Amino acid sequence: MKRLYLSISFVIIHFWANAQSRPNIVLFLVDDMGWQDCSVPFWDQTTDWNRLYHTPNMELLAKQGMKFTHAYAAPVCSPSRISLMTGMNPARHKVTNWTLTKNAGVDVKDSLLEPPLWNINGLSPVQGIERTVYATPLPELLKQAGYYTIHCGKAHFAAMETPAADPTAIGFDVNIAGHAAGGPGSYLAEKNYGNSYHEYTLPWGVPGLKQYHGTDVFLTEALTREALKALGKPVSEKKPFFLYMAHYAVHVPYASDDRFVKKYIERGLSLPEAQYAGLVEGMDKSLGDIMQYLKDNHLEKNTIILFMSDNGGYAGHARGGTPYTQNAPLRAGKGSVYEGGIREPMIVKWPGVVKRASVCNANLIIEDFFPTVLAMAGIKDYKVIQQVDGKSFIPMLRGHPENDTTRAFVWHFPNKWIGEEGHGFNFHSAVKQGDWKLVYNIKTGSKELYRLTDDISEAKDLSAVYPQKTKQLSHALSKSLRDYGAQMPLIKSTGKEAPMADEVP
Repeated sequence: MKRLYLSISFVIIHFWANAQSRPNIVLFLVDDMGWQDCSVPFWDQTTDWNRLYHTPNMELLAKQGMKFTHAYAAPVCSPSRISLMTGMNPARHKVTNWTLTKNAGVDVKDSLLEPPLWNINGLSPVQGIERTVYATPLPELLKQAGYYTIHCGKAHFAAMETPAADPTAIGFDVNIAGHAAGGPGSYLAEKNYGNSYHEYTLPWGVPGLKQYHGTDVFLTEALTREALKALGKPVSEKKPFFLYMAHYAVHVPYASDDRFVKKYIERGLSLPEAQYAGLVEGMDKSLGDIMQYLKDNHLEKNTIILFMSDNGGYAGHARGGTPYTQNAPLRAGKGSVYEGGIREPMIVKWPGVVKRASVCNANLIIEDFFPTVLAMAGIKDYKVIQQVDGKSFIPMLRGHPENDTTRAFVWHFPNKWIGEEGHGFNFHSAVKQGDWKLVYNIKTGSKELYRLTDDISEAKDLSAVYPQKTKQLSHALSKSLRDYGAQMPLIKSTGKEAPMADEVP
């Protein structure tokens, strides 16, 4: 009997030790943060925009980890977030625009093209929900492997009245303030974060933070406090955790964070620009608070932190308004397949694995997070419903990036996001192979070719100079889209699908 007791005790201790050997993972995702919206340069030079913002905790994270200069996401939020959660390219999962109301599209009307029947209801962990992508989500796999999973902030995985509008449906043990909407009703507690005084006002009111209503606690701060409270359970139980810290910041509607906004106004910024800069700094303080919590609780050495944005910065001038943010020298902004819409600030800290203050210039894309996070967690033999397009970037983290100039990185936006024509905001696809990039305007059939090493601003169209390269990338783009089963917009006059790039001379 004594021997049996000792054997059981050994098994329990052995299991506990193995559980503790798994790293904690913090995935810190910022909403609409542009490549230039911080004091960390993600280029080979520091710009005036980098000097404008104050993000000391991002600077510290970059000193402790690896900075990525060619990290990419989708042009808008829901496609990126679902790619992260499933490992699928948006062209495959077919959530190609942002989601909100069940069975209601959000596309702007166009005179010539009609968007395809894309998955307007987003992600679903169960079968039978119309116009959703049925997939096995990342947090569910982590939960099955023994991780305590926490969602905090913006979800935006699925439309209202569908299962995945609630993050707990896709494997999160805890959901803090996440729902179907892609932006906050307000950042201000004085305005109850966009809710009425007595009940939530759908769809934009941030749920679950009633204890802060009527106070002076800015939304970013409230989310951070609640995330740190939620960590108490897995930390006390010595259980590995996955914290998906997905801030509503720095999405519109901008508001004044009184902790930071004054100094930017004193520097001569307009009120909207100062509010935006304050949102950035508040986001950075949240990052710093989480890093300090990890240090204070002796978790720092066994916690991986991944920092990323879900799409490019919102260039206000795209809608004819004030340019609240700037992505220059990158072209355009959120909603575009040009670099300003898809190239993101990204940093990874992995103690004992990633070399401090290192830089990786290799290409990666948002769906690569899915297999990478699972590999970080030591989860090898997992089964998923979907076909995973992402590839692990752990070799990059270990300092051995694959110089893969053959992999086609694809963006597909068969939708109309805003009313303006041109600028890559509507009905565009793009492919990047190595340093070369092709942008295909589905509506006009025109193609643009850029060599980004020489032309980061995508200002010099080389399609006429290098017709063979244009043809080769047209085939690469079209082959990938066919492999993904991508949808094309419909030509209103004929009802037929618009041609792919290799079908146009």
